[in-house]
Amino acid sequence: MDTKIYDDQFIVITGAAGLIGSCCVRYLNDQGFTNLILVDDIKKTNKWKNLLNKKYIDFISKHQLFDWLKGKEKEIKAFIHLGACSDTLEQNEDYLMQNNLRYSIRLAEYALQAKHRFIYASSAATYGDGSQGFIDDHGQLEYLKPLNLYGFSKHAFDLWLKQQGVLDQVTGLKYFNVFGPNENHKGRMASMIYKMTSLVQKEKVIRLFASSDPDQFADGDQCRDFIYVKDACQMTCEFLKNSLGGIFNIGSGSATTWHSLALAIFKALKIPPKITFIEMPKELGSQYQNYTCADMAKYIKVVEQPKLYSIQDAVEDYVQNYLTVDKRW
Repeated sequence: MDTKIYDDQFIVITGAAGLIGSCCVRYLNDQGFTNLILVDDIKKTNKWKNLLNKKYIDFISKHQLFDWLKGKEKEIKAFIHLGACSDTLEQNEDYLMQNNLRYSIRLAEYALQAKHRFIYASSAATYGDGSQGFIDDHGQLEYLKPLNLYGFSKHAFDLWLKQQGVLDQVTGLKYFNVFGPNENHKGRMASMIYKMTSLVQKEKVIRLFASSDPDQFADGDQCRDFIYVKDACQMTCEFLKNSLGGIFNIGSGSATTWHSLALAIFKALKIPPKITFIEMPKELGSQYQNYTCADMAKYIKVVEQPKLYSIQDAVEDYVQNYLTVDKRW
């Protein structure tokens, strides 16, 4: 990495104890960087375990961050803003808009005024049912229709930045289905790889949702763009090396069926495959994405073609080196 990583100034990472945040800390540590200020709201979760053996300058509560920032404009060079409520089933609009929109606006205003690098997490959930495609084109932002309040809250911040005329001065990352070590705390929002592995170990079976749109997708043929967290973090931290602005997809660029994913888990666990199908809950069916696949042309054109784990190699690494031995990365 070149000198734009800012080895003499702080990189502030919000959501630093979460899945992507803690893995970004690990990635930067492995590159030799410890000039990190970590921000999160751990409460009574076990997220603190994700920060074991990590190197950083200080840990700040998200509720105390703005007080801590006062007078430190010259000590900070970059923000990686990953802190948000990522629960796609959350129904408290006030909470989501305060946490995902207004907090982000306040942090972006601070960073822009001080001319800090500002990289933030948007989401593939902003694309809705995918009828408008999965292209990270700023001209399409106003036409996107998220399917849930979480996607709406993330989309609202994208739109605010565009309306303020500053979208090209920051970098928004639309993460697709990120999975991997350090998601143990996520509960119902943990990846299906995490949940399926535990189920297979106990019951030797994986239960997939039957298709909610059988005319278009057979049972198990619904698709997701799954990206391993190690790849997502490398792609994220690439933006510390440049000054590129705008919104970029962070995905593998490939769609994997749930059936294929299930088979990869069985193979990683060395257990004969057994897959059954169950009816999708009604509250999920109305906001379910049957297909997602990141268009990565923009990223590849201006950054580079990332070398990614294959889905089988990613699942094998995650299952064998982390899940079955209860390790963090």
